[in-house]
Amino acid sequence: MARFSKIQTINAMQATGMVPVFYHKEVEVAKQVVKACYEGGVRAFEFTNRGDFAHEVFAEVVKFAAVECPEMILGIGSIVDPATAALYIQLGANFIVGPLFNPEIAKVCNRRLIPYTPGCGSVSEVGFAQELGCDLCKVFPAGNVGGPSFVKNMKAPMPWSLLMVTGGVEPTKENLSAWIGAGVTCVGMGSNLFPADVIKAQDWASISAKCAEALAIIADCRK
Repeated sequence: MARFSKIQTINAMQATGMVPVFYHKEVEVAKQVVKACYEGGVRAFEFTNRGDFAHEVFAEVVKFAAVECPEMILGIGSIVDPATAALYIQLGANFIVGPLFNPEIAKVCNRRLIPYTPGCGSVSEVGFAQELGCDLCKVFPAGNVGGPSFVKNMKAPMPWSLLMVTGGVEPTKENLSAWIGAGVTCVGMGSNLFPADVIKAQDWASISAKCAEALAIIADCRK
């Protein structure tokens, strides 16, 4: 079961402004990356369902984080069907993220009061998702559907919208200031936070530093 409530989860995403997105087939690597992000100030983390037995890795990371990173809110991404969403909820996922919007996933998540953040590429998709209880919607792929201008133009007639953008987000002041200025609730960031050479070298301190730097930029842009 989820350790954190729906409100706690969304509040954490909104407060920090960034959700790292990561997958690795090795449990120990996944654990250390989560801990490194936690030490860098991250409080909401999206592990992605992108490999064979990914759910087994996730289950071990959830147990690890409960002890080593007690305030870390773990969720699962790349979910496209309700059965998989249910599996991960049973394993302790606090939120579900997908590259697309599936109304059946919304039903599963709403039944357990788990936030569902579906991938949306149009204003109509966001509106439909909101109708079915998706408080936070993901603009994806954000860099391809219009970038910050898409967010800004959509929020003009729908200012209540809570949006996470993933795809085309970089941990730089220029990039993050554009997204924050457009009105995003938070950003999702993957490979730019976790360079392959850093993971291979197991340089966890660099990941902590990069997360801390990105979070500081976001906080500064919000002033």
